Amino acid sequence: MDTYVYRLGDALYINLTNRCTNCCDFCIRNTYEGVGEYNLWLDKEPTVQEVLQQIGDPTRYSEIVFCGFGEPMMRLEELIEIAREVKKKGGRVRVNTNGQANLYHGRNVVPLLEGLVDVISISLNAPTAEQYDAICHSGYGKQAFEGVLQFARECVKVIPTVVLSVVDVLSPEDIERCRAIAEDIGAQLKVRQMIK
Repeated sequence: MDTYVYRLGDALYINLTNRCTNCCDFCIRNTYEGVGEYNLWLDKEPTVQEVLQQIGDPTRYSEIVFCGFGEPMMRLEELIEIAREVKKKGGRVRVNTNGQANLYHGRNVVPLLEGLVDVISISLNAPTAEQYDAICHSGYGKQAFEGVLQFARECVKVIPTVVLSVVDVLSPEDIERCRAIAEDIGAQLKVRQMIK
């Protein structure tokens, strides 16, 4: 049975897809089948209705988070439709993304998220295009890093809280360089623990 939504703490997470434009060295998918007791590999991607049925009343959770075993922004139309329903019912929405949606869709899609997303967390992962390419192995090569930064700059215009994240495998110096990038963009920086 595919897991389309799963609960961690007091938040509910949505697993929209297993597809991703990156193949990061530190990705949890390389070593685990899922998170906690949830297997997040999908045989079939969920429909909007299947996800909404499983969410039920979104106000029962601290937030509804688009974050599964893939890049949720690859299913942009479904994400928007689900987020719209969640917001209509008084829920709070967060999107965890690799920040390559504009590259993937070939246009600036960030304005479509206005009023629907409360928090967007973008994986920055490195302070330079070379380092990003070396650890994230994006399908967009070295242009991915600048694409992520551009995406973040667009997000701060329309989304209340924008967070850039890095994994704690980076050196303290590189983490500080990432912090400076985040501050320059007008975003927060979050240092995530590597899941081993």
